[in-house]
Amino acid sequence: MRRIQSSLIAFIAVLSGALLSGCGGPNLVDRVNSPWGLSICGTILVILDIVAILDIAGSKKSFSSKALWVLLIVFFPVGGLAFYYFFGS
Repeated sequence: MRRIQSSLIAFIAVLSGALLSGCGGPNLVDRVNSPWGLSICGTILVILDIVAILDIAGSKKSFSSKALWVLLIVFFPVGGLAFYYFFGS
């Protein structure tokens, strides 16, 4: 069941990433610092990134692994999100 759930989340993340890849802002920090400039797709991307970061925080990975995944998601929101759900969970 966990494998099906992970596959479904990965599919949704990749689909969302493909749809949201044109959203403005180079990284998650810039998106969060200007909340009034977020579009619908930018808002969805921020929410997905925060969900991924919370998932990483609750995992049993080592601190260094968690830190690397979080940095990847923060600096590359769309790609980092897709990589995390394919390779990190």
